[in-house]
Amino acid sequence: MAFFSFLDREHTVAEPGYSRWMVPPAALCIHLCIGQAYAFSVFNLPMTKLIGITKSAPDDWKLTDLGWIFSIAIVVLGLSAAIMGRWVEEGGPRRAMFTAGLCFGGGFLVSALGVYLHNLWIVYLGYGLIGGCGLGLGYISPVSTLIKWFPDRPGMATGMAIMGFGGAAFIASPLSVWLMAKFSTPTHVGVAETFIVLGVVYFCFMMVGAAIVRVPAPGWKPEGYTPPVVEQKLITNKHVYVYDAIKTPQFWLIWWVLCLNVTAGIGVLGQASAMSQEMFPGKVSAVAAAGFVGLLSLFNMAGRFIWASTSDVIGRKNTYFCFFALGTVLYCLVPWTGSIGSVALFVLCFVIIMSMYGGGFATVPAYLRDMFGTRYVGAIHGWLITAWSAAGVFGPVLVNYIREYQIDHGVPKAQAYNTTMYIMAGLLVIGFICNSMIKAVSARYHMSDTDSRAHDATAASAVQPSAARA
Repeated sequence: MAFFSFLDREHTVAEPGYSRWMVPPAALCIHLCIGQAYAFSVFNLPMTKLIGITKSAPDDWKLTDLGWIFSIAIVVLGLSAAIMGRWVEEGGPRRAMFTAGLCFGGGFLVSALGVYLHNLWIVYLGYGLIGGCGLGLGYISPVSTLIKWFPDRPGMATGMAIMGFGGAAFIASPLSVWLMAKFSTPTHVGVAETFIVLGVVYFCFMMVGAAIVRVPAPGWKPEGYTPPVVEQKLITNKHVYVYDAIKTPQFWLIWWVLCLNVTAGIGVLGQASAMSQEMFPGKVSAVAAAGFVGLLSLFNMAGRFIWASTSDVIGRKNTYFCFFALGTVLYCLVPWTGSIGSVALFVLCFVIIMSMYGGGFATVPAYLRDMFGTRYVGAIHGWLITAWSAAGVFGPVLVNYIREYQIDHGVPKAQAYNTTMYIMAGLLVIGFICNSMIKAVSARYHMSDTDSRAHDATAASAVQPSAARA
């Protein structure tokens, strides 16, 4: 439709003089919104009291059923990113960001209807399915654009954007609690109204990102930039088509690298409060445990920028070697910190682990760019995000079920996590091995120069009609 032509890629090509530093704020507009997913748990307890108000009534939803909302959203995030990755790459970031805003904001509105009608399946459809599609499209849409604008510092660029996803909970959590308090009455929990406000606000902010984002003109390079020597840094100047990339062993090795790094971190992140209180009974209060969770989130956010920027200096492969080697040592130390009763060492271990958890997310797009080129990195990243979906299941299952098994067999709660920590360390050793096996992609997977020139010609011709209309 002509009305939506402003979403086309040809209308997002930057004019001469456009500052590439406008693109990170556009990406942050998206990631600071969709990162609300990390704060969705603040709605769980209020939604168990929609009928009972002060306490759960027999017909109220159970906490175990509500937990599926977040799980569905994360699974759909991975699936939508994989399925729609090529559409995002070829259609341009503005169309993808606009669609992400519609889905994410619309998901809240549909969920509000589900809360109003007290139909949990509508909430699953709203936040889980529709909102999950917005998460997937929103997560990958700025990444390839940033990499194209910052070929000299791709790690730093993606770190800036993905840092927003990790830190969004600091805005979303207190905002959601405040809104629910404003809308609640003695006979009503203000969840539905909060969903409506959040849906509208997030949609508007995501539209700002969609409006200001631009893609570089074909052949654009930063002033003074020289492509690196491939043999020295395991960085290719060639491009690999998305469906060829997922046939390579390098893709699947990086898939496991991300999956194992995330599995080790995400299970701990979900149980950090309970773990700290159970490992140090009488020393860590519920308030202190909540502060610990907040501290983990801060390091999760900061690690995304710091580690990704570091990877520009030491290389992506070496950065992941740091994650796996240091992480293995730290997970093995955690049981010892519990045995000597050192809360400070326990906290130190986990804030470093969380920084590497976040850093893994921010570094992997640049890793893909190094291996497969920039042409289809967004679509390839979309396929790789399925590793996050898998880890979102593996991590919590390992932590929760092993803990339950240990307690059922007479192990004290303070020691119930020890076996899990050693298993996590073992997973990181496997990740270290996978990372060590990653080599340069075979030349047979590279797009030919003819294909590359044809692509550039298509992109260039797309710019000219818009210039003529202007």
